[in-house]
Amino acid sequence: MGTQETAGLGRLNAESPRWHSGGCHCRAVRFEVQLPEAFEVEDCNCTMCAMSGNIHVIVPASRFRLLQGKDNLSQYTFNTGAAKHLFCKTCGIKSFYIPRSNPDGVAVTWRALDDWMDLKVTVVPFDGQNWEANAARLAHKSKD
Repeated sequence: MGTQETAGLGRLNAESPRWHSGGCHCRAVRFEVQLPEAFEVEDCNCTMCAMSGNIHVIVPASRFRLLQGKDNLSQYTFNTGAAKHLFCKTCGIKSFYIPRSNPDGVAVTWRALDDWMDLKVTVVPFDGQNWEANAARLAHKSKD
């Protein structure tokens, strides 16, 4: 099988990640994210994720492209202010955010992907209630 060169990703083969589109409910915010064929999503029980039902996948910033809606995003921070929770000003959906654990990456809400039901995911519990003790296990997820 041949390989191809793709900017920012080096050499890719047939099993390489592909781009998926997604966004908020009203479609004012749209993005693309590059994901492998099968991947893990984090089901975090921190107060923010538990209350909003957010299940997300963390990717390097180089594998995320905001296509539209930057001016339609509202930001919420709390505690340390490191995490940048971004919500659509129109419909209120958080389709992605910058996580405290991976400020060099992007956490994409799994169900905000257009094809989320067709993706091969493994849901992995993450103990965000004990965030300080567990955050290091996420550090590799935002590295290329």
